Amino acid sequence: MADRHVAADGVAPGALAVGLVAAQVAFASTFRGPRERFWQRMTWTGLTLGSLALMTSRPARRVRIGPAEVALGLGSAAALYGTFKVGDAFARRYVPGGAAQIQDIYTLRTIRDRQEIAARLATVIGPAEELFWRGLVQERLMARYGRWRGAALAAMAYGGVHVVTGNFTLFGAAGIAGAHWCALYAAGVPLGALVVSHVTWDVWIFLVQPTGEIASTAT
Repeated sequence: MADRHVAADGVAPGALAVGLVAAQVAFASTFRGPRERFWQRMTWTGLTLGSLALMTSRPARRVRIGPAEVALGLGSAAALYGTFKVGDAFARRYVPGGAAQIQDIYTLRTIRDRQEIAARLATVIGPAEELFWRGLVQERLMARYGRWRGAALAAMAYGGVHVVTGNFTLFGAAGIAGAHWCALYAAGVPLGALVVSHVTWDVWIFLVQPTGEIASTAT
């Protein structure tokens, strides 16, 4: 029997290669550029990669969000947050420089107004990442290599673009989050639910309830 994602694959030829190169360049520019303009660059990265997904991937264009997707997305975000609570404690205790690396990540929430950051995460950055990484990259990889192998490769690609940050803890966190969403998508969770999950998790863990104590960064 044909795999569901082979039959559903509607990704344009060449889109995967172009997208992965674009993602590597965009993430390097976002994290290596001047910090005070991080959120502007991250928004442009989202717009670029999200637009590419919408132009080249039929599954990305077919996203629907209804009550079922909202419920699944909220549950997924809660589960991932629980995982990160454990990971935060582990990183602070066992990863050399882990606490400082976590603090460095959270300082990003001080360089723009928090309502503005929340709006960027909810309307562009979070949705775009799901459209691109699941709706384009993972769809194509699953069609080519099979459901679970493709999901693993997609998770590795998502974590891999974060190597340029030079922050081992962020790289590890991206790998865990990517594996979570990739596994759910491979298991058949709708892309709309993962959009809800990604947005909810981003806003909650970054702006509302960090996973552990952080130094005061109020502006």
